[in-house]
Amino acid sequence: MTAPLRQVTFAAPEDTAGFAATLAPRLRAGDVLLLEGQIGSGKTHFARALIQARLAADGAPVEDVPSPTFTLVQTYETGRIEIWHADLYRLTHPDEVEELGLTEAFTEAICLVEWPDRLGDIVPAGALWLSFEAGAGPETRLMTARSDDPAWADRLGAFGDAG
Repeated sequence: MTAPLRQVTFAAPEDTAGFAATLAPRLRAGDVLLLEGQIGSGKTHFARALIQARLAADGAPVEDVPSPTFTLVQTYETGRIEIWHADLYRLTHPDEVEELGLTEAFTEAICLVEWPDRLGDIVPAGALWLSFEAGAGPETRLMTARSDDPAWADRLGAFGDAG
């Protein structure tokens, strides 16, 4: 994995949501965001905010975005692009990812994947890794963005310091 493209400290959940809302309209088909971090680190909060912002940006009705912990995958249609939100926590083998149809979505949709370590060797090249961890304060989160695709540096915009 490459050096971080950005490191950002979010002081409150609203800051995380603000970053997600800014990133959402910059995403396109084939973009895969791999969200890693411990339970409670902000992965699902980020995913919900991004999905709702993208729905609104594309003129689709903004809907409730439940965690896909039990369904494994939730899909959303914006009218312009499909968004897949996957939570792979309960998977035990990368072969199960194939059964979900996620590898096809990697090329056709915007994909947000929580617990990407469950992908094994199926991690798509050019994916954006977003690592979340708890910060010093109770609502503070540290996010580190990295990718083997340098184009993400421009697409992430001015958030945080260059890595």
